[in-house]
Amino acid sequence: METYNQNALSTIHAVSPRDSLKDTALGMVSTLSFPAIVGTADMMLKSAGVHLVGYEKIGSGHCTAIVRGGIADVRLAVEAGVQTAEQFGQLVSSLVIARPYPNLDIILPINRLTRFMGDGGGYSRLSNQAIGLVETRGFPAMVGACDAMLKAADVQLASYEKIGAGLCTAIIRGSVANVAVAVEAGMFEAERIGELNAVMVIPRPLDELEETLPVASCWMEERQPVNIPINIKDKITDVEAIELPDLAKLPVRVKEEIWNDE
Repeated sequence: METYNQNALSTIHAVSPRDSLKDTALGMVSTLSFPAIVGTADMMLKSAGVHLVGYEKIGSGHCTAIVRGGIADVRLAVEAGVQTAEQFGQLVSSLVIARPYPNLDIILPINRLTRFMGDGGGYSRLSNQAIGLVETRGFPAMVGACDAMLKAADVQLASYEKIGAGLCTAIIRGSVANVAVAVEAGMFEAERIGELNAVMVIPRPLDELEETLPVASCWMEERQPVNIPINIKDKITDVEAIELPDLAKLPVRVKEEIWNDE
């Protein structure tokens, strides 16, 4: 698995991951498009209390979203995910397994839930206002779509994803309105150059979904050392000493008071 969620099961601290997952269910929905699987995963997260493990990409455009959680929540999430994938016309298959056998968790990439993202990972991702995805068949069509999107609205190109079968997806971020305008421009340009396969606009995505999306290294913020303006190695210049007078030799002034007897 190439991408895993870093915002999952924040309550897991003192116990091992295997013990924490033994009473959970496994849910999977597979599609033939990366934008479709991201939109499906977004709907699964928003429809039930599940956690997104990540995506499994096996080539030829096949992508699978993997979620874990309580049995009832996973069933509800997978049902919502199936309906979403069917609306896109990209559904391949789905699966729900209650209390999967431990051997599955050991071998298959279905349980790799890492630490809570609030621990800090050394960089900050882009603003999560909205995410736009444009998938094409062929690299030139995707590059042309990226150029058209950047010129059409105030958006940033975050990264791109390849899933085989000539399918590649451009991922942009920005405000909801700007992303919508940019995706529309990217669609027309992709169709002009080559083949448009799928598009997706996700307003206000959950942090858990955003953590599973790729981000180009140029957008990652690295911590910089703090430069102290004062150079502590510089010697402090000596101030010219002033000799104080001997207080014992100073004349003492006595104030005389005159009393008038009446």
